[in-house]
Amino acid sequence: MQDQLIETWQIHNRINLYVLNAIDKGALEGVASNGGRSVKLIFAHMHNVRLMWLKEIAPDAAAAVENIAAKTNADKAAITKKRLESALTASAQAIEDVLRRSFETGKIRGFKPHPAAFLGYLIAHESYHRGEIGIILTQAGTPLDQKVAYGMWEWGSR
Repeated sequence: MQDQLIETWQIHNRINLYVLNAIDKGALEGVASNGGRSVKLIFAHMHNVRLMWLKEIAPDAAAAVENIAAKTNADKAAITKKRLESALTASAQAIEDVLRRSFETGKIRGFKPHPAAFLGYLIAHESYHRGEIGIILTQAGTPLDQKVAYGMWEWGSR
């Protein structure tokens, strides 16, 4: 069962990257009609929440993962699609490593009730934001291509 849960995390992250890579560079700057984070800042937030948890659960693993700070306009400008892809890949691997260790012990530091619930929490959080990204892109007039919008649900082939 642990291998299946790890594979679920891997598929989920590949879908995040699939969506990221399908978005035009200019559309990454899109913001919801009522304001808030841009598309690229939402992807950065997803990564940084992973990093926040890594710092709590496994500081050793967190040390090897870049924090994508977005406090200033210069910080925001430095966030590129390539950087997001690299960061999400690195944080996904670190989370995977932590999950593997946590499944062995049946516990995850700072999170209750258990590692499988933590996995569910992460997937729910990031899936919420993928939906948010889809809405922002649609509002901005640059919706996800139909192939991608449906393709993100093809967990058997991602």
